[in-house]
Amino acid sequence: MKAVISVTGKDGVGIVAKVSAKCAEYGANIVDISQTVLDGYFVMIMITNVDALNVQFGDFVDAMAGFGKENALQVNTMHEDIFNSMHKI
Repeated sequence: MKAVISVTGKDGVGIVAKVSAKCAEYGANIVDISQTVLDGYFVMIMITNVDALNVQFGDFVDAMAGFGKENALQVNTMHEDIFNSMHKI
């Protein structure tokens, strides 16, 4: 299964590296990534494979959100099924 992770915040050195390392810590594999800086704000969307997580998915979501708060970032993690359901008409 996959998850969509979005990251926003003030731009700074090492954001991609920090988020990638946190994903790796929990066994999430990044399969696609897009990032940009808009007027000093960092914006990133990642598609991750979460089949090999070493914690429950809900715990991973909470850990990523907590990591975001610790680093002055907004990190949202959403299971692909919920993401797809939100975008169906």
